Amino acid sequence: MSRSRRGLVLAIVAVALAALSGCSQPSAVGLHEAPASLEPIAGSDHHRIALTERAAERIGVEAVAAEAADPAIAAGMTSVPYSAVLYDPDGTTFVYVNPEPLVFVREDVQVDRIGGEVAILSAGPEVGTMVVAVGAAELLGTESEIGH
Repeated sequence: MSRSRRGLVLAIVAVALAALSGCSQPSAVGLHEAPASLEPIAGSDHHRIALTERAAERIGVEAVAAEAADPAIAAGMTSVPYSAVLYDPDGTTFVYVNPEPLVFVREDVQVDRIGGEVAILSAGPEVGTMVVAVGAAELLGTESEIGH
């Protein structure tokens, strides 16, 4: 990962921590609900992330459906917003899918190419799968338990 990309990822994670830390404050009536819960996914080091409604609102999570790529450009491939694609330190690419309301799960993808604000995937979520386009870096920070 290039130094500038690593710096960008760290900056985004810092913003995520700031956003989520506000979610962990007790409400006016003294009740405390954790903004997120993590459930290990068997056979991997990833987690199923469940956010409270308030946490999702605070970090501005937005999901969009993965689409079929333009067949004239990339027949049989899927497209997602480039903002949905995240990189592990080893260069592995992934997105967070949204299989049910307020639940998010990491899914590995294979990026064929990037054109502007669209990533063309040769492997990844099926067409119609909801993919996090805004707030993915914050979910990564949550899953990594940064700041805990």
